Amino acid sequence: MNPEDPCRELPRFLDGEMSPEEQGRFREHLGTCDDCAQEFRDALQVELLGQMTMEEGPIRPRRPARRPHWWSGRWRDWRAWLAGVGVLVVGLVTLWLAPRVGGGDAGGAEWLVAEASRPLEARLTYDVVDRHYRRFVPVRSGAEGGTPGRAKAPPLQELSRMDARKDFHGIATAYVMHGALGQARAYLERMSASADRDCDLAVVALEQALLEKPTEVNGAQLKQSYLDEALELLEGVLHGNPRHPQALWNRALVLREMGLTLLAAESFDAVARQAEAGWSDEAWTQARMLREDTLARGRDWKDAYAATQDLMTDPGARLPLDEAAQHPGIVRLAFYDAVRTATSREGVERLLPLAQALDSKYGGSVLRDYVERVAERDFGSRAPVARRYVKLVREELPSSAEVMEELRRSGEEDIYLGALVFASFDGPVDVEALARLAEAQGDPWMRLIAAREQAASAEREGAWWKAEQQLQEALKTCLGSSLVYRCLDLEWRLSYLYLKLHRPADALGYAWSGWSRAKAARDWSFEQQFLQGLADVARYQHAFASARAYLEESLARMPEDCAQRTHVFQVLAAVEWQRFRPDSARRELDRALACERTVGMNGTFVLSHLARSRPQPRDGDHLRRGLVELRRQGVLPGREALLHFIEGQFELARSRVAGHALLTRAIELADQAPEEVEARKARAYAYAALIAEAGRVGGWSDALSLLERQLRMGPAPRQCLLAVSLHHERTVVLARGTSGRLLGHYDDSRAAPQRRAEGLVPPGLLVELRECEHVDVLAVPPVHGLTGLLPPDLAWSYRVGRGPTPSPPPAVGPGRHLVVTHVTGPASLRLPLLDILEPPRVPDPLRLELRGSQATPSRVVEAMADASEVELHAHGMFSPAVSDASLVVLAPEPDGRYALTADRVRSLRLKRAPLVMLVTCSAAKTAPYLHEPFSLPVAFIEAGASAVLASTVEIPDTAGGFFEAVRELVRGGAPASKALRDARVQWLKAHPSDGSWLPHVLLFE
Repeated sequence: MNPEDPCRELPRFLDGEMSPEEQGRFREHLGTCDDCAQEFRDALQVELLGQMTMEEGPIRPRRPARRPHWWSGRWRDWRAWLAGVGVLVVGLVTLWLAPRVGGGDAGGAEWLVAEASRPLEARLTYDVVDRHYRRFVPVRSGAEGGTPGRAKAPPLQELSRMDARKDFHGIATAYVMHGALGQARAYLERMSASADRDCDLAVVALEQALLEKPTEVNGAQLKQSYLDEALELLEGVLHGNPRHPQALWNRALVLREMGLTLLAAESFDAVARQAEAGWSDEAWTQARMLREDTLARGRDWKDAYAATQDLMTDPGARLPLDEAAQHPGIVRLAFYDAVRTATSREGVERLLPLAQALDSKYGGSVLRDYVERVAERDFGSRAPVARRYVKLVREELPSSAEVMEELRRSGEEDIYLGALVFASFDGPVDVEALARLAEAQGDPWMRLIAAREQAASAEREGAWWKAEQQLQEALKTCLGSSLVYRCLDLEWRLSYLYLKLHRPADALGYAWSGWSRAKAARDWSFEQQFLQGLADVARYQHAFASARAYLEESLARMPEDCAQRTHVFQVLAAVEWQRFRPDSARRELDRALACERTVGMNGTFVLSHLARSRPQPRDGDHLRRGLVELRRQGVLPGREALLHFIEGQFELARSRVAGHALLTRAIELADQAPEEVEARKARAYAYAALIAEAGRVGGWSDALSLLERQLRMGPAPRQCLLAVSLHHERTVVLARGTSGRLLGHYDDSRAAPQRRAEGLVPPGLLVELRECEHVDVLAVPPVHGLTGLLPPDLAWSYRVGRGPTPSPPPAVGPGRHLVVTHVTGPASLRLPLLDILEPPRVPDPLRLELRGSQATPSRVVEAMADASEVELHAHGMFSPAVSDASLVVLAPEPDGRYALTADRVRSLRLKRAPLVMLVTCSAAKTAPYLHEPFSLPVAFIEAGASAVLASTVEIPDTAGGFFEAVRELVRGGAPASKALRDARVQWLKAHPSDGSWLPHVLLFE
C-alpha cells in the first residue's frame, strides 16, 4: 500500500484485495486521512457519528435540505462514491478499535487537553477537560465555519474511538472545544438528562451567543435569546445543586455577557469560595474587576449628578466643566434650569463657560446663543418669574393651571417651556404650546422633548399607532445627531410603549440597544431604566431566569433606594407567581410592602391571586391603596377594566357575589375598548376566573356558557365537543360525546406552567369522545395550540373565533392555488435551500408559484389575498427576539425585511376563505400570551382563512408530500380534520420510521 496516501487504498481495502499485513498497515495509517479530500472527510464523519453536520449560524436551520442517498446511482463521481461507502469503513474501524478501548469512562481522551491553555473561557463538565486548571488564552484570529480561532472538526480517528465506547459526552465536548456547536448540541441531546449535560448545553448556547454580531439585523436580539436559554439551563442545574462549580462559573460568564456585572461577580465569588486550584484565583480576579469597574462607573455618574444639584440655587456653585465632558446629558439638564433660575445678568453670564463646554461636546453654539439671548432680558421683570420657577421645580409650588397661566403670561418663554416639561412628568400638558416654544428656541434638544410629549399625548388618547410613529421618527432624527441622552429617552419610551402593547419582541430591540448605548455613555440612571425594561421583556417572554437576573442586578446597583426596592420586589413577586412559586411570590411581595409605599400594577395583580392561597390580614388595605394610586391620574377604559379584574379576583376569594359582580363589570368595560391591550387582558382574565369558579362548584353549564361568550363563537356544538380553560393553578375540562351529555372535571393542583397538553383530558371524558367522527376543541391560552390534547387517531381541530368584528362572506368562484417554494432566504441566516417541490400529479390550472427571490413578503401577501388555497414551503423560525410567534422566512425585500409574521398576517383580508398549509417548521408554535392566542395559524384564521394546518415542531424535508395528501383529500370532499387523520394513518403505513413529527401537525378552523 501507499503509506503516504492511504486514502487512495480505500477501494482495495473495501474489495478485500489486501493481505492481512496490508490491512493492518491500512488501519495504522487511517488517521493520516486528514489529508484526504474535504468531501471524503465530511462524508466519513457523517456516517461515523450517525449525525448530519448541522449548519452553524445564528439560527438552527429548519427543514434541512435532503441529502442524496449513497445508493442514488452517482458512482461515477469518486467523491460521492467515497461518501457512500464511508459507513462500511466505520463498521470495520469500529470492530478493529472496540477491543482496544475501555468502557464508558473518559480514558484515552487526554488529547483534548494537549494544549497548555484552554480554548474556552467556559467550563465543561467532561472530567478530562475540567480536572486540572489551565489558563484561558483568547484566540485573536478566526476560522471560517466555527467559533473564532478554532478548527471546525476534531481529529476523526479520536472521534471514532469515542464513538466505539458510546462516549457521546466526550464527542460533544470535542465538538464544543473545536467550535462545531451544532454537532455538540446534537450529541448532548442524545445523552440522558443530567445536571452536567444541561451545564454543557448552556455552554453551547453561550458560545452561540458569542458568535452573534449585534450590529447585524436581529443580531442583538438573537444573542439575547441564546443567553436566555443558557441562563435558564444553569438556573435549573443550580436549583438542584447550588454548589455545582462549572454551572456557577458559566453562570458568571453568561451574566457578564448580559452586562449584569454585579451578579456575575457574586457568581464568581461563589466559585472562588470552593477553593479549586487555579479556578479560585481566576474567579477572585474576575469578581474584583467586574465589581470595581461597575461601582466606579456608578460613583462617577452620582458624583457628576451631585455636582449639578446646586447650580439652580447657589449663585457661587462650582461649574461642572469636567463633568460636562464625561456626562454631558445630566449636566445639560441642570444647565437649562440654571439659566432659567438665574435672577441677574451676571448670574446668567457666569454660565457661559459651561455653555461653551457643552457646545464643544455636542457641536454648534446653541447653548452659548441661549445664554447670550437670556442675558439681554430685563431682569427686573424676569427675576420674579425665575424665583417662581425655582419653587415649582422644588415642588414648593403646584403645577396648577393658575401657576402655568401665570408663567405663560410672563413672556419668559424659555421658563414657561421648562415649566411645561416639568409638569409633563405628572400629567398632560399643552403639547401644542410646548412644540411651538421648542421650535422658537431653535434647540434640537427641545424639539426632541416636544416630539416625546406629543407622542405621550397621543398615547393617552389611545392612538398608540400615532405615538409609535412619532417616537420612531424622533429617534431617527436623534440618532443623526450627538444628543445621546435624548436618544436614550426616546428608546426607553418606545420600549415602554411596546411593553404596554404587549409586543415584547419589538420592545426587546429598543431595550437592548438602549441598554448598550447607556453603558457606552456611562449613564447610570438610564442603565437602571433599561435593566428593568429588559426584565419586563424577559418576563413577558417567559424567560424567567433572565427576568430575575435583570431585576436583581438593578437592585444591587441601587440597594438604598426605597422606591427602587418596592418596584423590583413587586415585579419579582410577579415573576415568581408566573413560575408557580406562590411562597416565593409571597416573600417578594412582603419585601415590597416593607417600604410602606403603595404597590403598582404588578403588586396588586399578585395580591389578587394570593388571596386564594396565601392571604395576609392587611392585604385588603394594600390592595385598595394601590388601586387608588393607579387611578390617581385618570385611566383609559382598558386600564379601568384591568383594575376591576384585580379587585374582583381579590374579592372572589372572600365573597362570591361581590367578586362575580366586579369581574362581570370588568368584562363590560373591556368590551367597550376592544382595541386596547389592557382591555383584552382584563376580559380574558375575568372570564378565566369566572369559569374556574363555576368549575369549582360543579357548574358545568355555566362554565361552558362563559367560555362561549369569551370566544364569541355563538352556541357550542351540542355533540362532540371538548372545552378547556386554565386559570393559573386551576383547570376546567368539559366534554360532550355523541349523546350530548355534558361532563366536567375541575382540578386546582397545577404546580408548573402548562407546556404540554398530554394528560389534561381525564380518561373518563376521553372515553365520552371516542365515538365522535370529529371533535371541536374550544380552548384558550395557555392550552390553545398545544399538541397531544387528544389522541392522533381522533379527528379534531382547534376552533378559533374571529374576534368582535365578523368577517365578510368569502368571495365566490375559483381562486388561485398559491404555492410558495424554493425560497431564497437572506444570506445572513445561512439557511440551506430547500428542495424544489415535485410538479403536481394532476394538471392544476389555478396553480400560481412564487419561488426563489420572487417570494418576498410583499409579493406573497399580495398573492394570498385572492387565493383559495395557500401552501408555504419555506423555512420556519421561532425566536422571541424577532417575533412573538413563529414566522416564515421569505426572500428579502430591497430594505432587508424577510419575515412573514403573525402581526403582518392578521392585518390581511383573505377574500376566499382559503385552506392554508404552512409546510414550515414550528409554524404553529404560539407566543406565551395568557390573554389571547397569538400564532401564525390564528392570524390566518383572523385574516379570513377557513382552515390552517401547521406543525409545532421541526418537520422533515419530505413533509411536502404529507401536506399534499391532506390537500387532495380535502379537495375530494373530506372534512379537514378527517383528511388530516387519514393522511396521518396512510403516511405512517408508508413511512413507519418517519412519523414522530406527525402528531404535532395541528388543524385550526
